[in-house]
Amino acid sequence: MAESWDGNHDPGSPSEESYHLERLHIEPIYDAFICPLTKQVMQDPVTLENGMTFEREAIEKWFKECRDSGRKPVCPLTHRDLKSTELNPSIALRNTIEEWNARNEAAQIDMAHRSLSLGSGEGDIMQALKFVQHLCQKSRSNKHVIRNADLIPMIVDMLKATSRRVRCKALETLLVVVEDDDDNKEIMAEGDNVRTIVKFLSHEQSKERGAAISLLYELSKSESLCEKIGFVSGAILILVGMASSKSENLVTVEMAENTLENLEKSETNVKQMAESGRLQPLLTLLLEGSSETKLSMAAFLGELVLNNEVKVLVARTVGSSLINIMKHGNMSSREAALKSLNQISSYESSAKILIEAGILPPLVKDLFFVGANQLPMKLKEVSATILANIVNTGYDFDSVPVGSEHQTLVSEEIIHNFLHLISNTGPAIECKLLQVLVGLTSSPITVFNIVSAIKSSAATISLVQFIEAPQKDLRVASIKLLRNLSPHMGQELARCLRGTSGQLGSLIKVISENTGITEEQAAAVGLLADLPERDRGLTRQMLDERVFQLVISRIVSIRQGETRGSRFVTPYLEGLVKVLSRITFVLTDEPDAVALCREQNVAALFIELLQTNGLDNVQMVSAMALENLSQESKNLTKLPEIPKPGFCVSIFPCLSKPPVITGLCKVHRGTCSLRDTFCLLEGQAVDKLVALLDHTNEKVVEASLAAVCTVLDDGVDIEQGVQVLCEAEGIKPILLVLLEKRTETLRRRAVWAVERLLRTEDIAYEISGDPNVSTALVDAFQHGDYRTRQIAERALKHVDRIPNFSGVFPNTG
Repeated sequence: MAESWDGNHDPGSPSEESYHLERLHIEPIYDAFICPLTKQVMQDPVTLENGMTFEREAIEKWFKECRDSGRKPVCPLTHRDLKSTELNPSIALRNTIEEWNARNEAAQIDMAHRSLSLGSGEGDIMQALKFVQHLCQKSRSNKHVIRNADLIPMIVDMLKATSRRVRCKALETLLVVVEDDDDNKEIMAEGDNVRTIVKFLSHEQSKERGAAISLLYELSKSESLCEKIGFVSGAILILVGMASSKSENLVTVEMAENTLENLEKSETNVKQMAESGRLQPLLTLLLEGSSETKLSMAAFLGELVLNNEVKVLVARTVGSSLINIMKHGNMSSREAALKSLNQISSYESSAKILIEAGILPPLVKDLFFVGANQLPMKLKEVSATILANIVNTGYDFDSVPVGSEHQTLVSEEIIHNFLHLISNTGPAIECKLLQVLVGLTSSPITVFNIVSAIKSSAATISLVQFIEAPQKDLRVASIKLLRNLSPHMGQELARCLRGTSGQLGSLIKVISENTGITEEQAAAVGLLADLPERDRGLTRQMLDERVFQLVISRIVSIRQGETRGSRFVTPYLEGLVKVLSRITFVLTDEPDAVALCREQNVAALFIELLQTNGLDNVQMVSAMALENLSQESKNLTKLPEIPKPGFCVSIFPCLSKPPVITGLCKVHRGTCSLRDTFCLLEGQAVDKLVALLDHTNEKVVEASLAAVCTVLDDGVDIEQGVQVLCEAEGIKPILLVLLEKRTETLRRRAVWAVERLLRTEDIAYEISGDPNVSTALVDAFQHGDYRTRQIAERALKHVDRIPNFSGVFPNTG
């Protein structure tokens, strides 16, 4: 074979391949070079006493077999006994073989140099790559021969071959060439070699991926190549994916994991791993690294976007360490720690871990401390953000001391300090501190402490003034806080809003914006809705500022689908309906309220809103408003005018006939309409209210029953009211409410309604045969409050369960 490889030979095993490559010689092979036992060229020839030459290892093995079998040592060729087993090195022959080998290897390297070209045949390229592997495996010193022959770049070029077999063999060959050889690895660091190898990690063929990851693992043992691998875009992300893959074979997964462990020597790589979801190396450096490294890792952690599961892991692993840095580090370290803690604290579970790790005392101290080494305002803003995150966990903050004198987060002194900071800092930190108070007032446990502190510091007006802030986030936070306070400070907030300073106008301006429904709008209308509905002064001002017309237009717009929906549409609509219901609480005292309800046909709108299935609060408030409107119907109904009798009738009364007047409301005994007198009968609302008596929400049932009962109230024709309920099939639902005894309020209202129904003899007769109703009335008579027991007594008299002449309770009507 003078000028080409034997491309037809394809050995199956590595030993066969090695044997084949040993026989690929450029110069002729001499018989004297071949060991008679191994049939291969000798490397350490030795001569026996009879002049025969063998490979040292082979003849020593032969003599051992003779001894082990109990035979005398004989020559393996002549089979004659040997007097001595002494082996004499054949130095001249060995030198000749070495020279011959060197000439052949040089010629073979030259042939490999010519064969390693993309223009060569696949067989020649494969044979050349096998030769390079064989040569390197034969002796580590041969690796420098390959390097000096500039074969490494040529092998890398073979990675671009169209043949998958060639690409795989090239990857395998490079692994052999660079293994335990730093100089050859340095050559691999040149140019785009590493990038080319990384590309194979994404190949569909698992064999190529496996060969590439094995090569990368070997290269990653070099620190300089660790940086180089990390610089390749996507390399670490791919490796992280392979290491966590469930579909890759176990060897590939393990190799990817080992490669990543090597790459962790570089801080830059560790940061990339963290970005790719492999966070543990970064956390380890944050715990165990030098001061500079800890600072670098903490700063980077603060910039990462973490999912909630990872936030919990980080809080458990390095939460205490970050808190310690925040307490004792220099300003740069404290800044990095605060930014990381800000990230972690944004999830409830991880925030609770930080509380238990002791974050609150240093956090509060940083916010309030003034003097040397105090936090700059931008970092106080971060501290306030962390605190705002933490207070939203619902933790029992009354049990966690945060001050030197065992004050807690809800102690009056601490809240006063918060209020002082809110009044004396910039908008950004003001917003975060308001969010802290929002969190604390969201808990029924701590809200009373906050209310008490606000009252004692006379801070209500200051807080209300933030409604006019130009910064949206600040406005939203203040409105949310005021809404949380309104159930406990409603009258005080109403007085502040209805002043001349314009905060009510600012709220209305927010509600009226046509930018879609925002969180700010939902919060603003919620605040207005939660203020005391019977505050006549506030309602009067709202009438003067045409607030109710705006609210009605917004409700209609949402009902007609004209307003863009969002996640805030439900609370916005609920707030609007509750704000509108305010007007029904002042009808008796405000003629303008009556006029507005007539002009806007408010009763019809509330009847329509009764049917908003799925919005319990809307249905409940609508029923309450209809109760108020129906109560006013008695005052608004126009009673018929009876004409005066003529002269003859006055003399002869027998000639008179009662006048016949048609078109009167049978319940109110006058002229009614839905628009003008808010009559439920005219609006066909009774059926809709009765339908809500089996609602799953008890509050909806209470409001609906109260509205239904207005047709049985004093001042109306109760007998006709009962008839109306019969026609609406409302008797049975009312009885069921009584029997279910869901709440004390419902039982009280149901007992009242049933007593009114039982005043009709037919119904009393029918119900008297129902033991369940009687039992429910007896139970109310025995266990209800004073008023309920009074009414239950009268009801039991109607069904003859108590004698009419008895009088347990005074008759109060």
